[in-house]
Amino acid sequence: MQEQLIDLSGDCARCFGLCCVALPFTASADFARDKPAGTPCPNLQDDHRCGIHAKLRVEDYTGCTVYDCFGAGQKVSQVTFGGRDWRAGPREDARRMFDVFPVVRQLHELLWYLNEALTLPAARPVHADLRRLLERTDALTRGTTDELAALDVPAHRQEVNVLLLRTSELVRAGMGGKKKNRRGADLMGARLKGADLRGASLRGAYLIAADLTGADLRGADLIGADLRDADLTGADLTGAFFLTQPQLNAARGSAGTRLPDSVTRPGHWTA
Repeated sequence: MQEQLIDLSGDCARCFGLCCVALPFTASADFARDKPAGTPCPNLQDDHRCGIHAKLRVEDYTGCTVYDCFGAGQKVSQVTFGGRDWRAGPREDARRMFDVFPVVRQLHELLWYLNEALTLPAARPVHADLRRLLERTDALTRGTTDELAALDVPAHRQEVNVLLLRTSELVRAGMGGKKKNRRGADLMGARLKGADLRGASLRGAYLIAADLTGADLRGADLIGADLRDADLTGADLTGAFFLTQPQLNAARGSAGTRLPDSVTRPGHWTA
């Protein structure tokens, strides 16, 4: 039976620019300036849209291009706060909205992983457990502001992670051959051109600026892998799982890079 999965795409038209206000950022290679939490970004317009969205990379706001709320923005704006604009209400309401947003964002990220796990045929033995946890996580996102503020997110994340680990084992077992376990490995700047990483566990691996040109990453577990400036030119990521769009947006690639169906080719990649 086809799974009825939750839509976790960000919808800025239904959000009050929460990521541009609630979250802090520091002047760095990712952001042109400092901004404290709870303070609107100077590029945020009155209609809650970004004034430089089409040229974020040119204006040195690359960090914004690799961020995704997984739909948490519209959930908090339209469900938790019933469509009340933080600009129009009491300051206390705005503060509570900014506090709740990161909590719901973490829950929505977990929903994204649970969603993907339910699309993987090899994980069928744990689909029932995944479905129950997905439904419970979704229910948590619809809690009151007090319930969300009191939620132990790390404990819930750990419960989800147990099932995601089991999912990874089931999926990678079907790849055949010796499985490489590089979980949490420091591979920053590593020379992995043409490397055979089929079915590898790269969970939380640091692959910043790694050379993965032509690498075989079919069926690899990429949950939490840091792919900032990693070169995926010509790499094969067919069947790679738990790879999010923000991770891919942070990497470099080409038209020859083969991708799983769960993500789209970033517009800034070379032709």
